[in-house]
Amino acid sequence: MSTPSNAHPSVVTIHGRSRPRVLFSGSRLVEVDLPVGSRVVYPKPPMKGLPDVDAAIRYAIDHPEGGDPLHAKLRPGMKVTIAIDDISLPLPPMRRPDIRERVLDIVLPMLADYGVEDIHLIVATCFHRPMTAGEIERMVGSRTFREYWPDRLYNHDAEKPGGLTEIGTTDAGEVVEISTRAATSDLLIYINLNFVPMDGGHKSAAVGLCGYRSLRAHHTPGAIRKSDSYMDPESSELNHRVVRMGRLLNQHLDVFTIETTVNNRMFGGELAFLAKNEDDWSPREQLAAKALVKTLDTLPMKARQAVFEKVPAPYEVTGVFAGETEAAHAKTLDKCFEQYAVPVEGQADILVTGVPYISPYNVNAFLNPLLVSVLIEGYLHNLYRGVPLVKEGGTVIAFHPCTDHFDKDQHLAYVEFVHKLLPKTRDAMELHKKYEREFASNPAYVQLYRTGNAYHPAHPFFMWYWGENGRQHIGRVIIVGADNEYIPSLLGYETAETFAEALQMARETAPPDPSLTCLHICPMLMADVTPLDDDESARRGLRLLPGGA
Repeated sequence: MSTPSNAHPSVVTIHGRSRPRVLFSGSRLVEVDLPVGSRVVYPKPPMKGLPDVDAAIRYAIDHPEGGDPLHAKLRPGMKVTIAIDDISLPLPPMRRPDIRERVLDIVLPMLADYGVEDIHLIVATCFHRPMTAGEIERMVGSRTFREYWPDRLYNHDAEKPGGLTEIGTTDAGEVVEISTRAATSDLLIYINLNFVPMDGGHKSAAVGLCGYRSLRAHHTPGAIRKSDSYMDPESSELNHRVVRMGRLLNQHLDVFTIETTVNNRMFGGELAFLAKNEDDWSPREQLAAKALVKTLDTLPMKARQAVFEKVPAPYEVTGVFAGETEAAHAKTLDKCFEQYAVPVEGQADILVTGVPYISPYNVNAFLNPLLVSVLIEGYLHNLYRGVPLVKEGGTVIAFHPCTDHFDKDQHLAYVEFVHKLLPKTRDAMELHKKYEREFASNPAYVQLYRTGNAYHPAHPFFMWYWGENGRQHIGRVIIVGADNEYIPSLLGYETAETFAEALQMARETAPPDPSLTCLHICPMLMADVTPLDDDESARRGLRLLPGGA
């Protein structure tokens, strides 16, 4: 039996026969029998949402952190720009009304009450793909969409001639350049939905509204290598550079930040059991899981993905904080870690994880091979504070088909990056120095970004860099369930037909009786990992039993 989940609901060690764990493998689910001695790290249960979200919004903007209330900043005839986080968060999109709609429904009437008429709303996409009109309407609400789209509500265009204004240069030489409309406004209001701790704060305006000259300061292999988890702002070189740039921006521009947090209630209705420990499933939920696994196996790829994408997540708002950027963001981070951070004692020699179908960079599109690597060595690896879940040089066993498929509207530049550049080199520094600028200025790709639904041509480079600290730390990645060998090999991975085969492969290079941890995601979690020496790890039962199965 496993340790009862009510004794420690987020960390379970398997001491005997137990139910298989159900993990994502793209848009499929797989049942995995973990060996005796394995440890499973689950997300915390969802925090309770705020009882009155609209009241919380009004209170936050009237009682801000470290600054004057929003109404005190308003005057007739002033020029105001409202920037809004894009569709990349939360994952998947939340049920309507989106929290950004609720904030706008309170802020926009306040501006009107104070005689403010010159208002633009910018979706802060940076180098992400432009949102479609339908996606924007769903996010901001029909009333705001009808009044402002498309002349005063639009996507940020980082390549628009004359569309960027240089604010200045930091002491470290980083160029701060943002949207001209925002830079020339009397007030910039930023509405943020914080889903992971790397987002929000100064990253909102200083990155969301910038261009290539600013991104080159921090979206680099060097910055990621120096980030001991870019999900932990205090240990993130990426964050340190962004903070320098954001502080300079805020010295020259009046910025009023509104940040919101949600719980991790990713699944609702008939899929709610996916967020629970399998040992806690009712007989009905066990049958539902079996049926879902089999059903997804029989469906074509698009239909499988639609099962999850077409059901909005029932996230609940847990916090609203406003005012000076850093002061508000500190409150946001406290709430984020309260929901996500799971205390874990000791690292593992082998880390097992599913790879879900969705990331911030493929909303309404297929998770292409480059984004699979972003999740494995980037996001999932960096979901820690303290030390990584897997030991340095350890092995990651990940479940994903690694299908050689790309969305041609969103990710056309990714195809050339993966199939032309990665066969030449996987070295992030070489890619950065030899190829990035040429790609970034490719006129055909830039035009698709400006007028179509495509990510900027520099974006696949940034995505490869996003996994750089994971690649430097992890010894091996073994993919279970790949439908081809070419893509995993191109990414630097090995393949195994079954989990048993992958585990046998991992043991060949692991210490005797290796420890194994399974990261049970989704929903979202972060591991607060305290390192233990080998003797202490063994004493606490974090070793696999010899040959245990």
